[in-house]
Amino acid sequence: MIGRDDIDALLFDLGGVLVEIDFQRVIARWAELARVPAQQLAPRFAHGPAYQRHERGEIDMAAYGDALRTDLGLALDDDALIDGWQRVFLSEIEPTVQLVRELQGRIPMYVFSNTNATHHAFWRARYATALQPFDRVFVSSEIGARKPEREAFERVAGEIGTPVGRILFFDDTEANITAARELGMPAVLVRSPEDVRAAVRPWLET
Repeated sequence: MIGRDDIDALLFDLGGVLVEIDFQRVIARWAELARVPAQQLAPRFAHGPAYQRHERGEIDMAAYGDALRTDLGLALDDDALIDGWQRVFLSEIEPTVQLVRELQGRIPMYVFSNTNATHHAFWRARYATALQPFDRVFVSSEIGARKPEREAFERVAGEIGTPVGRILFFDDTEANITAARELGMPAVLVRSPEDVRAAVRPWLET
């Protein structure tokens, strides 16, 4: 078991760990605006090359919107696409958000999210209170790399100023957890708030 003496910082994913997300809501809203069946769009939406470039900050929302229109076969304008795009975000995962508040001041804490500039602008305002305990928020579109890329973890660790082996990472995506562990970063696959609480218990016992 990882103890207090082994770790200098905690690093949290956002979606699925701190807040609920649901891409089906995005597709449903686009379908509603385009007046087409959602089941027609769902198979066409993918986290493919354009999506990943957008998350690395290599293309902006206008360019990604063009790719979306092509992939989805829709004529929605950028405003309509963004309207649906923001529907991905739901409520905070309150047990974990409360846990982070309890941990504040006990150990440095950070967020690292694969996200694009449009989403980041939206959620940093919507979840400002939940994010307040964190020392810094890292987003893929600003650092130019995304999980599970090795470079993404190395850049974040470098910015934190802590060796990867002394950062405890929480994420709900198995590929990201695997990549972190291969790099030597201790990592917890989050399936419920209890997974987080069990891992941070050493910092709650003082």
